[in-house]
Amino acid sequence: METALRTTKTYTYRQIGKIAFPILVSLLMEQLIGMTDTIFLGRVSEVALGASALGGIFYITVFMIGMGFSIGAQILMGRRNGEGQYLRIGSIFYHSLTFLLLLAVVVFLLTHTLAPVLLERMVSSQHVLDATWEYLQWRIYGFFFSFAALMFRAFYVGTTQTKTLTLNSVVMVLSNVVFNYALIFGNFGLPAFGIAGAAMGSAMAEGVSMVFFILYTRYHIDYRKYGLDRLPRFRFSVLKRILSLSVWTMIQNFVSLSTWFLFFLAVEHLGERQLAVTNIIRNVSAFGFMTISALASTASTLVSNLMGQRETEAIPPLVTKIVRLAFMLMAVFVAVVALLPDAVLHIFTDEDVLVDAGRASLYVLLSSYVLSVPAHIFFQSISGTGNARTAFAIEMTALAIYTLYIIGVVVVARADVAIGWFSEHVYGGIMLLLAWLYFRSGRWKSKRL
Repeated sequence: METALRTTKTYTYRQIGKIAFPILVSLLMEQLIGMTDTIFLGRVSEVALGASALGGIFYITVFMIGMGFSIGAQILMGRRNGEGQYLRIGSIFYHSLTFLLLLAVVVFLLTHTLAPVLLERMVSSQHVLDATWEYLQWRIYGFFFSFAALMFRAFYVGTTQTKTLTLNSVVMVLSNVVFNYALIFGNFGLPAFGIAGAAMGSAMAEGVSMVFFILYTRYHIDYRKYGLDRLPRFRFSVLKRILSLSVWTMIQNFVSLSTWFLFFLAVEHLGERQLAVTNIIRNVSAFGFMTISALASTASTLVSNLMGQRETEAIPPLVTKIVRLAFMLMAVFVAVVALLPDAVLHIFTDEDVLVDAGRASLYVLLSSYVLSVPAHIFFQSISGTGNARTAFAIEMTALAIYTLYIIGVVVVARADVAIGWFSEHVYGGIMLLLAWLYFRSGRWKSKRL
């Protein structure tokens, strides 16, 4: 009878949507911070537009180290939530928060010291170099706020209380729009800081986000239930358990975004215009990628909860259902962009020459979703089972082949930007194949945390 009950655990599309939709909205809203910078700076100059892309990707690459740690903590909190051990969630939360704040100090100092040297060696255009560092030296103050906010996000996703993420993101994006409008162009009596103003505004918006999370958790969440009402005694054994999961996702996320940064550097060597085009396509791709990420994150947290409930037989049908839902949602996005490419590209620039140059890359991007949709969902489902080392090996393999493609096609052959964007097909195809084979093997079912 017990076995029968374990195999009947199911989630409807409605239940999946109730968890995924707030995550999706929050991710889209967070992405709008970068999009707001692009939309405003697209009216400043091509150099500012391209430099904000390099500075933004550099920032995100470092930020993803903290994100990787929070994913490990999220998986552990999801497992404890599924087991009903709610009080242990607070200990995971505070140990993780302490680590992330210390990490923020380290990456801030390292970035401030090393970034100018690294950028000078990698960026060919002096104008782009100067503008990138002007942006980045202000943007990195956001590490302190964003790393703290990461733990609140991990808590709400791990405990499936994702509606809070929507509220937080709306507040953050609205703050960023106001700050950017004031600081980039010099409104409300403030001086016009240009690209530096975009960085200031984004960092300040992340500060607003952190304050919102603190206040909302204090006044709207049963924080005593989760052990958030008291600071636990620091125990290295707790941090060690979190790191046993997180160290793999930290390295994995950093390397993943580093190769993304490599792609932008390779394109920058093709010219300032090509870099501006790539930044526009990157922002368009964000809408699709956030949809995939939201459903992949939902798959990860639901898989983690099911593993905690010992409902392993319910996991494969759940993942399949999430893949179907992702394809249905992405079909709408792809159809709209494919039918109205110029209108979509004009959101980010008013220069027709950039729209004409970006059209081919846009169609290449849209075709890549056939592979990337199931790839990311299967991959994050493996992470949700707690098999961090396997997920690490899968992504490292995919990234190695992705990097070879970029070097061969963009750096050596100096092919058109659209050909460079086929790297998304390479990455998604390898990841899908490896993740699907491992998931199908069933070796993940016995994983205990």
